[in-house]
Amino acid sequence: MSVKFHLPGLRANFPINMLLVKMMKTYPEYFREGIEIGSFFGEFPTSKWNGGRFSGGDQCNAEYIRQVIKAVNAEGIPVRFTYTNPLVTEEDLADPYCNFCLLEANNGMNEVIVVSPLLEEYIRECYPDFKITSSTCKEIRDIDGVNVELEKDYNLVVLDYNLNNQFELLEQIKRKDKCELLVNACCVPNCPRRGEHYRFLAKQEQIALANRELPANKQKTIPSWYCEYGENTSLYVSKNYVTHISPDAIWDKYVPMGFNQFKLEGRTANLFLLIDTYAYYFAKPEYRDEMRFVLTTNLQSNKIITVNKPRKEVWP
Repeated sequence: MSVKFHLPGLRANFPINMLLVKMMKTYPEYFREGIEIGSFFGEFPTSKWNGGRFSGGDQCNAEYIRQVIKAVNAEGIPVRFTYTNPLVTEEDLADPYCNFCLLEANNGMNEVIVVSPLLEEYIRECYPDFKITSSTCKEIRDIDGVNVELEKDYNLVVLDYNLNNQFELLEQIKRKDKCELLVNACCVPNCPRRGEHYRFLAKQEQIALANRELPANKQKTIPSWYCEYGENTSLYVSKNYVTHISPDAIWDKYVPMGFNQFKLEGRTANLFLLIDTYAYYFAKPEYRDEMRFVLTTNLQSNKIITVNKPRKEVWP
């Protein structure tokens, strides 16, 4: 059975994700059995419809967007737009940048994650060839609600991370093949501010885009998010959460139950954390260090990571 992982990032993480795909072909002995890449998910920043992570106000030109979509699809991997802004308005649907991205990817291979019913209806009507995934941002925790969602016309449904490792509940899911599990959620279990955080990120995106139309002296300050329940959580912290799903659990518990779709957070993660996360989930334990080393050195040789040499000095 294939075990599909959905990788974070279409912008900052594009180089590391493409290197990982190349490594899977070059060093297949490093990798656990059955791994496939289900998608690269995220956005080409900065997008009005984006949700889940704030890009910092960056934006991409048309040629970059075309080249990334072409390169990812050439590997047989879908681009999955994370258009989960819960505050999308009727006016936002006409946004030229987001529509350009969908038009460029409108080849029947690519996907969109949605949370807003308004945006979902628009995409289904205007871009019917896209596969639609229901977002974890909906925070559906009731198993009956999950089963209702799974009966709808979605390609996949990303489960609320709080259902992870609740095996008695997971067994009650009728369409496990349509479920996607978020394995490395950085939020603390049952975080009471998760929904608020999604709305805050949408507002950050709105302000960043509005500032592009204003002179420097009239631009608004983009507010920073602070969460007292934890921020910038590393893999080595989240591994202790009851919601964490380990690689051993994926192969030993979840795959035998019928789950085979797994999502990795990390669109705005530190690059070195991402390297460790990929080594942790994809490599056989005995190859984990070697995979980490090869991935890191390839990032250096491709100038994604720069190692500075000491400046030349003269004595005395």
